[in-house]
Amino acid sequence: MKKVIYLDNAATTKVRPEVVEAMLPFYTEYYGNPSAVYEFSTPCKEALAKARETVANSLGAKDNEIYFTNGGSESDNWALIATAEAYASKGKHIITTKIEHHAILHTCEYLEKRGYEITYLPVDEYGTVSIDELKKAIRPDTILISVMFANNEIGTIQPIKEIGEIAHENGIIFHTDAVQAYCHEPINVDEYHIDMLSASGHKFHGPKGVGFLYIRKGLKLRSFISAPGLRQKHLSTAAPRRENAVPELRMCRESWVSEKQSRSRWQSLRIIRRKRQNSVIT
Repeated sequence: MKKVIYLDNAATTKVRPEVVEAMLPFYTEYYGNPSAVYEFSTPCKEALAKARETVANSLGAKDNEIYFTNGGSESDNWALIATAEAYASKGKHIITTKIEHHAILHTCEYLEKRGYEITYLPVDEYGTVSIDELKKAIRPDTILISVMFANNEIGTIQPIKEIGEIAHENGIIFHTDAVQAYCHEPINVDEYHIDMLSASGHKFHGPKGVGFLYIRKGLKLRSFISAPGLRQKHLSTAAPRRENAVPELRMCRESWVSEKQSRSRWQSLRIIRRKRQNSVIT
């Protein structure tokens, strides 16, 4: 049998065995709806709450600021469209970059057809956004800045902290697509002034079809999915995906054994990334 050497973890990753093991009971034993009020659903409800707490802690966020989704694309769509609709009275100008994932670019195209203006910032030879260009692009009617944390093609890490500070100083909401960065780069939403953050489980050895959107408490965003009979307790009215969300976050917690090991790995990845960028340019 031919041995496969897989080198495309930026596209998707293999689900780790302990994640599969953690998922199985929620398909066969603890299969109740965590939103139900009867006792049978209690283990599901508790597991989901623990998963949400794990994500929140990994970002320096609060439990009630984490909303599970189908993945990165749904999270990106929700962040942009809901913000555009909620803050349209303030303005209809959004800033992003030319090298965003299509989940962002196609959503921006959708918004442009509905009267919103989008500024697409260029990047330099390393794929990095210019802070000066960002400052020049800001207008009185700018309501949102969306810049991906790490690029999915060349791995460029954007100056997210500086971008967040600029957005914060100008009273602009800041969203980052962190699908390629979450669990690979240290992220603290308060330190980076991030108001919304998208992530997807299958990028860090979790299952496909589950992700989350961090939404800072206080943002006036509507639910992304609406349906009769669904409770409006949370922003996202979709029923929680108990069998996927639980192992995703358990895996996230166990992937990094210690902060020291994590920092060493992040440093090594930065060196490799810079070497690859230089080889492409030369």
